[in-house]
Amino acid sequence: MKIQNIEIPHGLCLAPLAGVSDRAFRLLCRAHGAEYLCSEMISAAAVCYGDKKTPTLARFDKSEMPMAIQLFGHDPSFMAEAARRVAEGTLADYVPIPAAIDINMGCPVRKIVSNGEGSALMRNPALAADIVRAVVGAVSLPVTVKIRAGFDDAHKNAPELAKRLEDAGAAMICVHGRTREQMYAGRADLGVIAAVKAAVKIPVVGNGDIFSAADASRMLAETGCDGVMIARGAMGNPWIFDELHAEIDGVPYTPPTEREIIDTAAHHLDLMLENKPADIAVREARKIIAYYLHDFAGAAAARGRLNAAESAEEMKEILYSLL
Repeated sequence: MKIQNIEIPHGLCLAPLAGVSDRAFRLLCRAHGAEYLCSEMISAAAVCYGDKKTPTLARFDKSEMPMAIQLFGHDPSFMAEAARRVAEGTLADYVPIPAAIDINMGCPVRKIVSNGEGSALMRNPALAADIVRAVVGAVSLPVTVKIRAGFDDAHKNAPELAKRLEDAGAAMICVHGRTREQMYAGRADLGVIAAVKAAVKIPVVGNGDIFSAADASRMLAETGCDGVMIARGAMGNPWIFDELHAEIDGVPYTPPTEREIIDTAAHHLDLMLENKPADIAVREARKIIAYYLHDFAGAAAARGRLNAAESAEEMKEILYSLL
């Protein structure tokens, strides 16, 4: 798959997950074969108003390239100005210029939607297109968009919206096969993703319900999409990208041992500590690290202990006690 000048050989992308897709998580997924990364979503208004905490969400290392910075907002002028600052490298001296700007039109969270942002934009195709047009006009980087199947079952307008976004200059569309009303319940509608692929000439990436190589193969076969974006399937399981590489390349895949899983969970914690203050890293890690324990005996009790842990050392003791 190719997004303008960005090569993504196997079409394997990591989704922008709020509160999850930080630098530590991205680095781990990159090490296991994720070919295209994306930041957590960043408020365009916060960028324009100079919020001092916002650039930390956009922080990444050049080793993560190709990497997209995802922006959300409902005002075309704010979106264009925020994108310009990102594309010119003036957001902060520790934020490099990314490979692309991604626009969030899929977030289903109430506080985002109630402000007319995220998936709320699917109810206003004209404004959505204006935003893309404004951002494309402000930057020289590829501009991509993440959308959902629609706002609700009665308004699955992803194919029509995708066409308008392509006409406005979008270089790639990622489609989550659920509506906003579904949130993350039910099943992703592969038919909608296939319809988007048929409606546009730019690359289309499918997203939703990919937890294994078999899921990705089904997505690709039934939709004809150019790549897949992994979200929850990578949480506690960065090896999913190794598995997908093996499936595509036709080579055997060896799942990680229990020791490798625990070692990786501990390494994930270390990476969080390297990139965040210790108290924040430990607090956020309680939820993140717990995902690694899905198949372990005693996982429920261990999660409870992790949730009460006060230090990284205590968390590691809990992890290794499972072996």
